[in-house]
Amino acid sequence: MVRYKVEKMGCGGCAKGVTRAVLGVEPEARVDIDLGAKLVTVSGAGGPAERIARAITAAGYPAEPLPAAA
Repeated sequence: MVRYKVEKMGCGGCAKGVTRAVLGVEPEARVDIDLGAKLVTVSGAGGPAERIARAITAAGYPAEPLPAAA
């Protein structure tokens, strides 16, 4: 599981765009979005966190991977 901070995400349309971006590079991933906290949680992805962050950013929503919780 990797979490991303996505500051420019603020509506349902944004959430759909971010989800499409993640699934475009990791089709088997599970994507959970918390619009209020501007957080995206991706589970079941096999690729590096930076690859998903780049895909979200390329979709117009700059994303920053967050450190794993202890």
